Amino acid sequence: MTNDSPTPPATADSVPAYSISGEAVLESLASSRDGLGQAVIAERQARFGPNELTFSRTPAWVIFLRQFRDPMVIILLITACVTGGLTIAGSHMLPDTLVIVGVVILNAILGFVQEGKAEGAMDALRNMMVQECLVVREGCQAKLPARELVPGDIVVLEGGDRIPADVRFIEASNVHVDESSLTGESVPVEKRTAPVEGSDLVPGDQRNMGFSGTFLTRGSALAVVVETGASTVFGHMADLVQSADAGPTPLQRQMQSFVRALIGIILVVGVINFGFGIYLGYAASYSFLGAVSLVVAAIPEMLPALVTSILALSSIAMARRNALVRKLPAAETLGATSVICSDKTGTLTENRMTVTRVFAGGEEFEVSGGGGALSGQFLRDGAALDPRAAPALYNNLYAGYACNNASLTSGSTAHTGDPTEIALKVSGAKADITAEGLHRLEEIPFDSATKYMAILVRDGDAHRVLVKGAPEVVVAMCSTQLDASGESQPLDAQQALSVAGSFAKQALRTLAVAWLPVSDTCRDLTHDDLHDLQFLGLQGMIDPPKQSAIEAVAQCSAAGIRTVMITGDHPETAQAVAAKLGIPAERAVTGAELTRLDEDELFELTRQVSVFARVAPEHKEQIAQSLRRHGLIVAMTGDGVNDAPALKVADIGIAMGQAGTEVAKEASDMVLVDDNFATIVAAVEEGRHAWKNLRKAILYTLPTNAAQALLIIGAVMVAAWVPLFSHRFVLEPVQILWINLLDSVLLTMPLVMEPKERGLLQDPPRGPKERLMDGLFLRRLVIMGLAISVPGFLLYYHLGAAGVVGDQVVDELLLTQAQTAAFWGILMAHFGYVVSARSVETSVFRLNPFSNPWLIGGIVLSVAIRFIPTFIPEAASLFRTASFPSEWWPLILACFLPSFIAIELDKLFSRRHRHHHPRPAPG
Repeated sequence: MTNDSPTPPATADSVPAYSISGEAVLESLASSRDGLGQAVIAERQARFGPNELTFSRTPAWVIFLRQFRDPMVIILLITACVTGGLTIAGSHMLPDTLVIVGVVILNAILGFVQEGKAEGAMDALRNMMVQECLVVREGCQAKLPARELVPGDIVVLEGGDRIPADVRFIEASNVHVDESSLTGESVPVEKRTAPVEGSDLVPGDQRNMGFSGTFLTRGSALAVVVETGASTVFGHMADLVQSADAGPTPLQRQMQSFVRALIGIILVVGVINFGFGIYLGYAASYSFLGAVSLVVAAIPEMLPALVTSILALSSIAMARRNALVRKLPAAETLGATSVICSDKTGTLTENRMTVTRVFAGGEEFEVSGGGGALSGQFLRDGAALDPRAAPALYNNLYAGYACNNASLTSGSTAHTGDPTEIALKVSGAKADITAEGLHRLEEIPFDSATKYMAILVRDGDAHRVLVKGAPEVVVAMCSTQLDASGESQPLDAQQALSVAGSFAKQALRTLAVAWLPVSDTCRDLTHDDLHDLQFLGLQGMIDPPKQSAIEAVAQCSAAGIRTVMITGDHPETAQAVAAKLGIPAERAVTGAELTRLDEDELFELTRQVSVFARVAPEHKEQIAQSLRRHGLIVAMTGDGVNDAPALKVADIGIAMGQAGTEVAKEASDMVLVDDNFATIVAAVEEGRHAWKNLRKAILYTLPTNAAQALLIIGAVMVAAWVPLFSHRFVLEPVQILWINLLDSVLLTMPLVMEPKERGLLQDPPRGPKERLMDGLFLRRLVIMGLAISVPGFLLYYHLGAAGVVGDQVVDELLLTQAQTAAFWGILMAHFGYVVSARSVETSVFRLNPFSNPWLIGGIVLSVAIRFIPTFIPEAASLFRTASFPSEWWPLILACFLPSFIAIELDKLFSRRHRHHHPRPAPG
């Protein structure tokens, strides 16, 4: 079957073949080459619409309102309404209200800015559409807006032109098209006009087609338009980008689940507390104030701001390591990644064809050095040698260097020309070959039909014909060859072709070189002159893997992260590169094979195979979705337009900053400034550090909030028997909010400034089902809640009990002093907790006490700020505090010990439990 026939419409269960529109092509090929008439054009314009991409935009006000759907935001707004109402009623809760509203507005603004970036990929796609093109209509060529193209139009294309629509080539002269942004193939693709055998072909295999957004690197062509606008591969890509959505990140899903559960528990406890107060016969106003105080105490109002701050700090650290985070949740998601699906070209490889093996004089040589650098070594049997000492090798490199139109830039790797010719030029430069004294007299340019290039040169007094091309073609022109010592001998064609086949099996792109000395009177060169040449050997080249990528893949493996290669390149090339990188490469699955699989078969395949080649955009997206169905957290890298849908559907999309298209960057969550896979590993480490910080923050903040809630619950429960608590809670609501706010800023934030723990990349990634509200969290919630609240409760009772006799308050000042002492006692208990909470499991006695100066400064500043009401009477009135006798301080300072001892004992238990029950790797 060929792709010169109509394509059946795509279904939800099939991958579009991206073949040509049969109706349009058959009409055009049957008609003259003079182009369509105006009547046909008008009819098709009405039928197909303009050749442009259109898409709907979400209004800004809708995006902004979405930010208020989060359960935490809703409960904060309700709490703000209640505290605002109590403020109006005279309960002095205005600070509570202002802080809560401020947190909600800040969270909404941050969310709006992040979500507003989502449509940037569509803008970038639309900007890649061609504005004008040369069209044949009614026998005349005219430059027209590309949006006016219709199927059946004939367009004229030259080297450098971007293709304005999907076209079928009907005339092509040495046409090569750069499709890297669409297919990921690292070198320009040669195009032809003949039908292509096969069905369900991916774009990279359709050699008679040109696709919108790609461009001709050389040659000239006539092509008939077969698809326009949304019907093109480019348009289909836009549909995929617009519909692709990974949903909430793992962190967002966990936070939503965590917050829902937390709020549910807090509201239930608040209602029970209110009902219990009514049951005990308390006034409804007292019971309601107790319930509101409990909610204010228990809800972590600053949690959204804390999460944002942690992610922002992580993104700053990643930026220092060349990874720019575009969407804040990605800063942590990468740390949970269990599979990295990476493009090959430019990410894992140098994105530069490099000669790595040479066959000359019957011997094989290895060539070191990559990245376009003009330095390297030539090795024979592992030992370095001077190319000038091996005449056959030197002449081989000389011919490849001279028979070449590429240009090298001294002191740079930004060479210009065809990637294959640059590789040959660089290999010659490594042998210190130069063009000095070399004069080109005549040239036969490379042509896809002849498969070779030939030049006539004068080098000093010598005149030579130099030829390079496909091995089977060049060998057929030769009758002799150079041996290892540089002497001429009869050609061993079988050996030469056998080595070429061996190079091909190693996925090396192989060219043969030959020469022929001629007389100094020769001034002309024709195809008929190319016979009885002397074979100089072969040069095999490949886009080699980066050394840093090889090391990074090994690090990923050690960190429990699987690396999967997904590329548009050929299977043999993909397997060869994967094997060098350390990626399992026993099998490479092609896009054509993926097309024939159902969902269950694909699901099973992605568990076993780590190399996918010749894939279409849908395949990358399907692979990502399949891996996610395994419960894995998937990171997807890419640089081309073809990568955009997969970048959006993966848990975290990572675009290349240097080689990446704007479409890929806009669709991504993170951009690698240096296009280096090793940077991903560095970012994974920072992401894991962010998760550790988040756990520290939650394991500190929630138990301290629970402690304050327990103070309220305890007061309501014993108020019937202890009259002290029926008149005053241990802390006033405004004092609770003050503690929460200052703790978040001065203790929790410095806590997450703790230096990275060692060995972050030695453990497997956390499982996707690992919850924030796990056994450790619940245990700390209870233990630390009691370790903080009980000392504060007892301190208030011991110091303030004398202020109430019977049911009457006899000393209001004493009660205020007792509350102030409890306020300080709880602060000391927080200090006892926070100094040990610097690590979730490691004992504080094994940590450097001065490694986190931020925490030391936070503790000092926290104490200093709490002395403000002592010196400013207005502040004392606002926060309801009072000076108390100095002899109370020993009791207050003793509140430091219970929380400190409790967390150290719990960490000892955690270490022993983890030692006996190690965490398995996900998947």
